Amino acid sequence: MRAVIQRVKNANVQIGGAVVGKCGTGFMILFCAVDGDTQNDIDLLARKTANLRIFEDDEGKMNKSILDIGGEVLCISQFTLAADTRKGNRPSFINAMEPITAEKYYKMYCEALKTNGVKNVETGEFGADMQVTLTNDGPVTIILDTDVWNKKG
Repeated sequence: MRAVIQRVKNANVQIGGAVVGKCGTGFMILFCAVDGDTQNDIDLLARKTANLRIFEDDEGKMNKSILDIGGEVLCISQFTLAADTRKGNRPSFINAMEPITAEKYYKMYCEALKTNGVKNVETGEFGADMQVTLTNDGPVTIILDTDVWNKKG
């Protein structure tokens, strides 16, 4: 399971020109479930995301979590994070989880963020053509991958 976490001042996602999800200060997250992911990966990723200390404290050090600052999340499904680019120039997405289960896991991850204390979690629409706009803060971008923690890859 993979997530790209971007610290943002604000973000929104549009479908057909209409805003369907937004957040203020917090995280804009691109989320991807890959073959072999489990409920344990969802729980681990959500806990790590909620407790990730990448917001500045009074001394300017990245020492506060999204929970500490009362931040918000905009989470977007992004199967292309499963891209395998080892061969040729055209990415393969063979490792992406099949759509029905991937959508279920996406929704479960968003709910797990709330269970872990994130008060406002908004989303895009799974599988839709979306336009995402954000104002990076820093910029700070962190890649989380449960395969690394579980030593799968």
